[in-house]
Amino acid sequence: MKVLYIGDVLGKSGRTAVADHLPRLQDELDLDFVVVNGENSAHGFGITAAICESFFDLGVDVITTGNHAWDQREIVDYIQTEPRLLRPVNYPEGTPGQGVGIYTAKNGQKVCVIQAMGRLFMDPLDDPFAGIQRALLNKKLGQKTDFILIDIHAEATSEKMAVGQHFDGQASMIVGTHSHIPTADAQILPRGTAYQTDAGMCGDYDSVIGMTKGPAIGRFLSKMRGERLAPACGEGTLCAVYVESDDTTGLAKTVSPVWVGGRLIEVLP
Repeated sequence: MKVLYIGDVLGKSGRTAVADHLPRLQDELDLDFVVVNGENSAHGFGITAAICESFFDLGVDVITTGNHAWDQREIVDYIQTEPRLLRPVNYPEGTPGQGVGIYTAKNGQKVCVIQAMGRLFMDPLDDPFAGIQRALLNKKLGQKTDFILIDIHAEATSEKMAVGQHFDGQASMIVGTHSHIPTADAQILPRGTAYQTDAGMCGDYDSVIGMTKGPAIGRFLSKMRGERLAPACGEGTLCAVYVESDDTTGLAKTVSPVWVGGRLIEVLP
């Protein structure tokens, strides 16, 4: 199976990058399944129902979120009726929506997507390791599930890597989000799980992690909030992670970063 995970989409530049480049990637890579992290797609803060529908129209199969999941209040009602939109699985019991789902890929195989959020330097949610373990119950690779993708939305690289190593062999692909900078450690772990610490951001890299430079730099210079942060509006780069799995075992055969458009050098599988 051929799966593309697209990193945090930030504002209009990020949405445009996905719209401009995803169709090409779908054709060239012959993708079976596409996941997008959309938690910053609504002007940098949250996601709306209309943006979700625009992603689905492009061929996106599942949208994950993170700590900005609830920034747009309208999404609370939408997430309760749209199983293709996930929030972290380790939010407390009773939180709207779900953090895990099983979906049918374009080739007819079953894909499980799990999202968890880290706790180090983040909101004090429930244990992400325990949340992922519960989500994996009765979902053994190569049997009832053909591909398992885990999105760990976390600040600390150590926490993301700990998740990757702990669940190595239980998932096809584990990828980190939230930092908005793509890491250079795409690899297949010893037990066969594809891993990258952070997929990076879809947005304008002539910025401070996607936000306009002046106000963002000002917060470091004065330690005062000042002007509200807003997404940079230059040409965006699509950053993603591509994995091809073994159809028998569900484990990874290949993994590669994907960078297309904007300021970063182009990288394709």
